[in-house]
Amino acid sequence: MNEALIIDSLKDGFIVSCQALEQEPLFGAELMASMAVAAEEGGAVAIRANTPRDIAAIKRKSALPVIGLYKKHYPGSEVYITPTLQEIREIAEAGADLLAFDATQLPRPDGRSLQEFVAAIRLAYPHLRLVADISTYEEGVAAMALGVDLVSTTLSGYTSYSTQQEQPDIDLVSRLAALRRTPVLAEGRIWTPEECIACLRLGAHAVVVGTAITRPQEITKRFVQAIRGALNHDGS
Repeated sequence: MNEALIIDSLKDGFIVSCQALEQEPLFGAELMASMAVAAEEGGAVAIRANTPRDIAAIKRKSALPVIGLYKKHYPGSEVYITPTLQEIREIAEAGADLLAFDATQLPRPDGRSLQEFVAAIRLAYPHLRLVADISTYEEGVAAMALGVDLVSTTLSGYTSYSTQQEQPDIDLVSRLAALRRTPVLAEGRIWTPEECIACLRLGAHAVVVGTAITRPQEITKRFVQAIRGALNHDGS
């Protein structure tokens, strides 16, 4: 797809995050690629994927645009979503159409400021779209000022200073979307179609859902906990 059309193609769409960590049952590039194909068949407009290996496998099997990231931990840094230019290079070479990275206020492991980081990416990959993963309103505004293509609420609740809640941060989505400056992706703890619709009605450009679709162990756990909770309540 033409890079200029990718952002428009996501409008009011449903993006599926296909990720599995090494310790999880569905870990593996081919499994994630199959998950992406299933999401495509279900009507997803894009895939969010972690690691160059998974991105490359998904691109071989699916025609959907891929929001690529690379989770990597560096000693002494809390930034782990595509933290340095090395990870940017690897996911770009793997075929990612959009590059997602931590755009919080946390210090980066390479010592670059966010402004320096974004400028370096733009210089190296001017044709690729940038997705800023943020955790607060202020971070979203700062990312918009740097000219990123999309702002995603991915990290709300995952930094110590951001809103801590079990539900999606719909208020953050609403406030950022109301600025009408940069398209906003609603992401994080979204479990139901109703929550997706609420985000879109408040101005989200698109919605990203991962765990509620692609992590069967977590889906099962929610069912089990709900059943046990109801039965315990009935028996009290």
